[in-house]
Order: sequence, then C-alpha cells, then structure tokens
Amino acid sequence: MATMESLIVTVNRIQRACTVLGDHGGDTNLPTLWEALPSVVVVGGQSSGKSSVLESIVGRDFLPRGSGYGIVTRRPLVLQLHKTEQGLQEYGEFLHLPKKKFSDFSMVRKEIQDETDRMTGKSKQISPVPIHLSIYSPNVVNLTLIDLPGLTKVAVGIPPAFLLGQPESIVQDIESMVRLYVEKPNCIILAITPANQDIATSDAMKLSREVDPTGERTFGVLTKLDLMDKGTNAIDVLEGRAYPLQHPWVGIVNRSQADIKKNVDMIASRRKEREFFASSPDYRHLASKMGSEYLAKVLSKHLESVIRARLPGITSLINKSIEELEAELSHLGRSVAVDAGAQLYTILELCRAFDRIFKEHLDGGRPGGDRIYGVFDHQLPAALRKLPFDRHLSLQNIRKVVSEADGYQPHLIAPEQGYRRLIDGALNYFRGPAEASVDAVHFLLKELVRRSIAETQELKRFPTLQAEIAAAASEALERFREESKKTTLRMVDMESSYLTVDFFRKLPQEVEKGGNPTSSSVDRYAETHFRRIGSNVYSYVGMVSDTLRNTIPKAVVYCQVREAKHALLDHFYIQLGKKEGKQLAQLLDEDPTLMERRQQCVKRLELYKSARDEIDSVLWAR
Repeated sequence: MATMESLIVTVNRIQRACTVLGDHGGDTNLPTLWEALPSVVVVGGQSSGKSSVLESIVGRDFLPRGSGYGIVTRRPLVLQLHKTEQGLQEYGEFLHLPKKKFSDFSMVRKEIQDETDRMTGKSKQISPVPIHLSIYSPNVVNLTLIDLPGLTKVAVGIPPAFLLGQPESIVQDIESMVRLYVEKPNCIILAITPANQDIATSDAMKLSREVDPTGERTFGVLTKLDLMDKGTNAIDVLEGRAYPLQHPWVGIVNRSQADIKKNVDMIASRRKEREFFASSPDYRHLASKMGSEYLAKVLSKHLESVIRARLPGITSLINKSIEELEAELSHLGRSVAVDAGAQLYTILELCRAFDRIFKEHLDGGRPGGDRIYGVFDHQLPAALRKLPFDRHLSLQNIRKVVSEADGYQPHLIAPEQGYRRLIDGALNYFRGPAEASVDAVHFLLKELVRRSIAETQELKRFPTLQAEIAAAASEALERFREESKKTTLRMVDMESSYLTVDFFRKLPQEVEKGGNPTSSSVDRYAETHFRRIGSNVYSYVGMVSDTLRNTIPKAVVYCQVREAKHALLDHFYIQLGKKEGKQLAQLLDEDPTLMERRQQCVKRLELYKSARDEIDSVLWAR
C-alpha cells in the first residue's frame, strides 16, 4: 500500500495544480477536481483563536493579524505542510512566487497580506481565489489545511463595514464562501470554538451541524481553555457528553496576547501548552489527547485514511473527465495557426468542408436537393396548366385579334397575321412560369447554402468566415440566377421567333364538294371558322408547352444547379488569394466564447492528466 506521506503529498501536488490551472471549486461550467480531493477546512468565528491554532500546528507565527477592525482573512489560504528531516532550515514558498523561499516568516505574513490586496484591491472585499502556501519544516506533519475568513454575525468592528472599505454584504459573502467548502462530502471540517463561549452560539458548530448533522466529517476544537472562568471546565464537551461528535474533541491552549507581543518562540508555546494539560487537575487525564501537536497528528492520520478510501473514486473521476474533455476539445477543434500560409490552408479546408456538405444536399446524401426536382415535377407543370389560354383563345378575343390583323383588307386564304399574333400572345405567357422556376430554384439553393453552413461543424468557430462564405455564395447564386433567367426567357423567345411550320401543314383543310382543298367557300367570319383557328392555336401552344416543360428544367439546372455545384466559391477563392495575413486572420476571428471555452478545457485537461500521473506514480510505487 502507498504510505501515508506519499498519499498526502500526492494530493498536495494535485491541489497545487488545481490552483495553478484555475480549479478552486464553484465552477459549474467545467468538471472540478478540487471538490473531489479530501481536505481539512478550518472554520471558526472571529476571535475564536483560529489563527492561533494554525500557527500552533505549524510552529510558526506567520498569519496576518488585525488591529481590531475589519476582516483580516479575505481569501482562502491553502496551507500545505511538508515534514522535512531534522536540521534542515524551515521555509515557506508561495505558488504565485515559485522558487522564492521565505525563511523569514514575518515576510510570509506580509506576502499573504500583499497578495490578498492584489486580488481584492483596497475595497476589502473577499475573493474565492485561494492563496497557496507550502511550509517545509521538521516540526510539522504532512497535512493540508484550508483557512477561510472567520464567520461573523455582524460586520466586524465598531464602525460600519462601509467605513472600513468593506461591502455591506460581507457577512453573507463570507458565509456563502465557507459553505461552498464545507458542504462538499470530501471536506473534513475543523470547527474552532472558544471554550469561554457558549457552544450553542458557536458559529462554527452551528454551520457544521447544518452541513454535517451526524458529525462524521467534523473535528471539534476547543480553544482558550486557560481563559475559562474559575471553577468551570470543558470536560463534558471534551469527553463527548455535550455536543457529541464521531471524532473526539481536542482542547487547545492559545498563546496569550502577551506572548504574541513578546514574540515568544512557538516551540516554547507548545511546551507551555503541554505543561498546562499535564498539570491541570481537570484535564491531565486527557493530556495525551490534547494540544496542537496531537491535533495535527490526528488530522494527518485521518486525512490519509480518507484519501485512501476516496482514491478509487478520484481515479475514476479523473479518467472519465479526461475522456469528456478530449471529446469536447475534438468538437471545438484545434486553435488557429498564426502563420498566414497555415491560416489560408485552414480557410480553404473549411470552405471545402462546407462545399462537400452543400454537394451532399444536391446529390441526395443529405435532404433538400429533392425539393429542386419538386419545382420541375410539380410547380412548373402546375403553373403551365394555370396559364390563361382559355381567355386568350376565347371566341371573342380570336375574332378581335384576327379582325384587327386583317386591317381594311380581309385575308384571302388563311388569317396568317391573326395566327401569328394569337400565337405570340399565348407564348408570352410562358415567361411567367420560366422566371418563377428560376426564382424557386434560387430560393432553394440559398436555403441549402444556409443549412450547409450551419451543418459544417468546423465553421461554427468562425462567425466572420461564416458570414463571408454566406455572402460569397449568395453573390454567386445571384449571378447564376441572372444567367439562368436570361437563358430560359431566351428559350421562350425562340419559340416565338420561329414557328414550327410543319405543324400547320399537317392540320386538316376545308374540302369542297369536288374534293379539292379550298377556303373560298368558307365564311371567313363565321363562328366555326374562329373556333377552328382557336383550336389550331391551342394545339400548337400545347406542343410548345410540352417542349418548354422539358427544356426549362434543363436550362435552370445547367445555369444554376450545375454552376452552384461546381463553381459556387470560385470567385471567393480568387479573392482569398489576394488577401494579406492580417485579413486572413480577421476571417478566422473565432467566436470569443469558443476561444475561452477551448482554453478552459485545455487547462482543465492538463490538470486531470497531471493528477492522473501523480496518482499513478504513487500506485506504481507500492
């Protein structure tokens, strides 16, 4: 099995990596490893002796102290203790100042204060971003403690909070931050309560009971036992009869204010603490299980056991999170290159990806292209059937057109000009369905472009490039539509410009009694004569309609669909070749939200892989 030291050191390293890579809990957008790591969180009210307990465990005077007003601890302090061999110099090291060793612990205190001010400014607000401090000393046990701002019911100090530069919400802000830590099931709560205060009113115990009602995660610490009223003691609490917890209570004797002012050596203070319990009639039977040194050992041993129990779950969480983060990064895509050549290559690859999807829509690999066929198979025939030939070839209109075409001299054999005018007028109606077919296909191609852009996953990262491709495609489709419209209308005009003579030569002729075809005996202005003219024109127009029903789709496909399929972005590619590096970079101006998300995922993935390596190194060392 891995040793206690190696497990705690491993978690220490992972916590350091969490801090470096921005994982300190409370982030709901990304998986968090911080919350899965067991840690000891120190909770206590203002003036509960919390700072003294921490300094006694460390054996050094290193924490900032207030002057009476205001919140002193305004950021979490992740305090990692590393036991070194006897004789080696003690020193502290901050994560934000790597490789700088602080052997003067008064400078450690100053740096904690300065680093707090750097994050919170002069506003005296609190911040959830932790300060990470490692202390290396032969006088400590391997242990990680997280010191939090002291709980309070009112803004600290006689002056109102706003006069101290603190926000009026600071009391609630502190409680919210503390809750964020102690509510986690992997948190070991070190609840600090002064013995000279009614435990029922203790802020630390009240909060601990809310989040850990069974007391399974809570270690109770009674401070200031030496300051209790004469004739009173805390035996009922320390022996577990009052306010029982699953773990034994531990009593602590803090340094006196006189000792603090005289800078009494912390090792000497530990010795005085041991002497107090050994010589006290009330507590000497508990002396071996009291004091800051005993508390540190108990916490270290318990933290090790919790880490050991949680290790399989932590390993599983790490592996699962690595898979999820790698999948998301794959979906988000690689970061954009800075080299102009690489940027041009990326843009062309994205254009080709879009073009491939667009072609799949046209060719049937994706839905949508079938709607173009629907224009030719349903919309065009329906439009042709609705053309007003019945009105145009009504008896009244035929009479009018033929009569006007003859002028003052009636036609001799056949109403040649009347026929031509009736046919021209009828064929002109075909322009409407021809143009409508062009516009309908244009609309569908634009819709397929929009869908193809939306379905090109790689393009979602680059809204500027999306817009440019959409504009270039729209411009190209507009050119194709104009050419298609010219071609289809030209086909209609060709039908008007030269009539199929054979059609009329094959029409049945009026026959005289002698059997010779003639028109002389026919009343040129009789109703039957005009009906025959209408019937002949209608038949010819029907033949042209059948022809155009087949040729209009050919022209539209050739001029629009075929061109869109093969040359949609040709003009855009030419323009791309003229762009400089800065302009290419602007096209790849990625959505800031996606850029930030990728950076977050990369950092979090780095954290999880680092954590996996740390744990593997311990497990393989067994």
